[in-house]
Amino acid sequence: QVQLVESGGGLVQAGGSLRLSCAASGSISGNVMGWYRQAPGKQRELVASISTGGSTNYAGSVKGRFTISRDNAQKTVYLQMKSLKPEDTAVYYCNAKTWVGVLARYLEIWGQGTLVTVSS
Repeated sequence: QVQLVESGGGLVQAGGSLRLSCAASGSISGNVMGWYRQAPGKQRELVASISTGGSTNYAGSVKGRFTISRDNAQKTVYLQMKSLKPEDTAVYYCNAKTWVGVLARYLEIWGQGTLVTVSS
């Protein structure tokens, strides 16, 4: 089973930038990849996703500030975050989805998360 390892989190001032990376132990070319985040006391939410063909989807709160990209050859997904706000503070998780037809559902794999803290 593919494992996902996130990196790149840290402490940044408001207005700053960070780039998160999600390195996979195996091929991700057949997976929809996504970044989710969970702030203290809140539910995990989708931040951005990218399809196998490169189509992207963003939460309204990050649109125009965050960019998701993938490098299938490097087995890595990135999340470039700019103009960070204190409300972006959360643990960010990488997610890989594969549609399993015989089960009629997605198989999901999660990374362990990386903490992003934005100070005001």
